[in-house]
Amino acid sequence: MTGQVTATALGDWPGTDPIEAARAIRGELGTPHLPFLAELPARGVGSDPVGRTASLLTDLHADVQPHGWRLVPHPGRDARRAESALSTDLNVLADLVGAEERSAEELHVRILGPLSLMAGTYLPSGERILADHGARRDLAQSLAAGVVPFLDRVARAVPGTRLTVQLDEPDAARVLAGLVPTASGYRTLRSVPAEEARAAWEGVVAALHGADAEAVVVNLPGWEAPIGGVLAAGADGVSLPLADLTVPQWEELAGAIEAGSRLWLGALPHDGGAPPATRDLAERVVRPWRQLGLPFDALDAVRLTPEGSLAAFTPAEATARLTRTVKLADAVNQIAHG
Repeated sequence: MTGQVTATALGDWPGTDPIEAARAIRGELGTPHLPFLAELPARGVGSDPVGRTASLLTDLHADVQPHGWRLVPHPGRDARRAESALSTDLNVLADLVGAEERSAEELHVRILGPLSLMAGTYLPSGERILADHGARRDLAQSLAAGVVPFLDRVARAVPGTRLTVQLDEPDAARVLAGLVPTASGYRTLRSVPAEEARAAWEGVVAALHGADAEAVVVNLPGWEAPIGGVLAAGADGVSLPLADLTVPQWEELAGAIEAGSRLWLGALPHDGGAPPATRDLAERVVRPWRQLGLPFDALDAVRLTPEGSLAAFTPAEATARLTRTVKLADAVNQIAHG
């Protein structure tokens, strides 16, 4: 049947055990759903989003200083920790996939996007890279070069699996609006021009496609999400929290879906208290689809995710949320197709 919604999650996972994480994720998100390479920030320095992505850079090196990850002349202890953690994760994934009777047909990996990496990494002077035009350009180019060998390593760990890359841009809207504070915190940095941001995205997205990524999906917060900018830069889709989407954003997304773009929706809320019924959550997904007149056959462009990070939960709770996201996708399909 066409128009089937599927499930995934946004990449991070609680705990420090990559074997436990990979088993849980692949156990819950078999075909047609999308399993992912877990990131385990609880392991500490080097397993955080900035450190993990900084370890991919080509001809640039970063290490942790008192205020965060800073460019340095040579790789240091923290960079080696990041590389060691990533190597462990890929080795664990390769072992588990090799032991499976029938591996999932797809996998997604997460990389911090260039704008958010600029906001989260510092110059030797102590200011954010975001403050320096030349440093921004160099970082974007280094990231574009570095994702190619990274995707090759992932492909060797899971031969024959179709790869999707999730580019995380939690700071993109603040970067474009000039709302990121300086290192001192006393003022904010000048906004990055939209044309420059688009060029940074274009470079990374083109490199990922050139390295045989089947799709690149950019994960954004709902507020002032630069949906059109990332899609114009060549991204195959966007990931957004369902509850935060405005009517104008839905109208923009409708046009994008009709043009072939993909949409990941953070549809399983993290709210405390009694969770809404699965059927009610499914109606929240289907309602704007009906209101915009989109055909249900186009729902195969949609993957549902938990809203935001899973890292704050226990591994058992995170696994249960994956289970519920899969059930939510099934409920949407039942409403849409009977």
